[in-house]
Amino acid sequence: MTQATKATKIELFSLSTPAMRAFHLTWLAFFACFFAWFAVAPLMPVIKGEFGLTKEQIANINIAAVGITVAGRLVIGPLCDKYGPRATYTCLLALGAIPVLGIALAQSYEVFLFFRLLIGMIGASFVITQYHTSVMFAPNVVGTANAASAGWGNAGGGVTQSTMPWVLAAVLSLGVASSIGWRLAMVVPGALMLVVAVLYWKYTQDCPQGNYKDLRAAGVEIEGGKKGGWAIFKAAMGNYRSWMLFITYGACFGIELFVHNVAASYFVDRFKLDLQTAGMAAGSFGLLALFARAVGGMLSDRLAHRKGLDARTTLLFALMVGEGLGLLWFSRMQTAGMAVLAMIVFGLFTHMACGATYALVPFIDRKALGGVAGIVGAGGNVGAVAAGFLLKAVGDTQDCFAVLGFAALVSSVCAILVRFTAAHKASEQALYDKALAERLAQSGAPTPVGLARAS
Repeated sequence: MTQATKATKIELFSLSTPAMRAFHLTWLAFFACFFAWFAVAPLMPVIKGEFGLTKEQIANINIAAVGITVAGRLVIGPLCDKYGPRATYTCLLALGAIPVLGIALAQSYEVFLFFRLLIGMIGASFVITQYHTSVMFAPNVVGTANAASAGWGNAGGGVTQSTMPWVLAAVLSLGVASSIGWRLAMVVPGALMLVVAVLYWKYTQDCPQGNYKDLRAAGVEIEGGKKGGWAIFKAAMGNYRSWMLFITYGACFGIELFVHNVAASYFVDRFKLDLQTAGMAAGSFGLLALFARAVGGMLSDRLAHRKGLDARTTLLFALMVGEGLGLLWFSRMQTAGMAVLAMIVFGLFTHMACGATYALVPFIDRKALGGVAGIVGAGGNVGAVAAGFLLKAVGDTQDCFAVLGFAALVSSVCAILVRFTAAHKASEQALYDKALAERLAQSGAPTPVGLARAS
């Protein structure tokens, strides 16, 4: 795939190009998946009472929600390389809607746990989102495109925290019993996924030139290689940078997932808030993704323009330090108001760190993009699973938050350890300069000497 075919700018209010259609539909698809993934979380206080769940059982449910996503994210990257993001995302949306709707049929803890485990598979949607924007946008804007699409999609987690309690309230207002009401409420996210699946298949394509199947048949070289698949994944596994970002993403997105799962219950149990108020408080964390992830990606792009590729890793380190300190502050708050304020502060750093991570992913190994995206994405869920087991071991959510704050500080070192050879930086700089030259040529402006600072 030639660099010239990629979009060198983000035309936010346009759907006229394949890149912008992919941009908008990929964040919408991720939004639908994220909304469905955590739709159960704000309803857990009701579900807990119906099934008589213990703390250990709730912890198992939280772990199940993010545990299987590790495998899903590792697999989905190579599938994108092999079959293309269009077919992969459409199948994930359609198949993922089945357990989202199916959980409404659960009549026991064991069945509920099983469906919650299956729902976790749709968390792999994130990798497809990042993959699709990575192949559609040029190096000068790919960080912003990745962060914005992921951020707006991630906002589904905040929207579901705020919305699902009100959806349940609306159902209950019709005279339906609570044991039936939460089940009917789950139809909303399941139906949304099916609608978006149709839109994705109809209006997107795999890359700027078309779909992988057709391009391979025509002998056109694409980023996933001639065949894609597991050879690409092996190459990604052999790159130590993939594993450094695996750890950092576990410490930012993993903590984000953990907060989505426990925040509403935390505000109910610790500060005695009602379900709707706790949902609004928890939702404020997720809604930060509307802009904070994008800010992380934009900062990464701007710093790379001025100081080169290594600036992206330095930014990630700084954001993770801010996340760790903010989380330690949040863990010590004694009032609901201050807890929400502290959560917003550490949430800003957390979301920006997530955006800065995937602003760096496209530059790790272009020939193994799907594999790298899958490995790093899986790191987020490994972090969430580890946080879930930590909560079981510690037994107190507040103390668990404090330990996670220290873990984020330690993990920030891995960002600094991501370094590139001079040849790699020179190659990426050439692609970056070329993308900027194309953008200037399209705007009719003269091309300046030295478009970007050399790395």
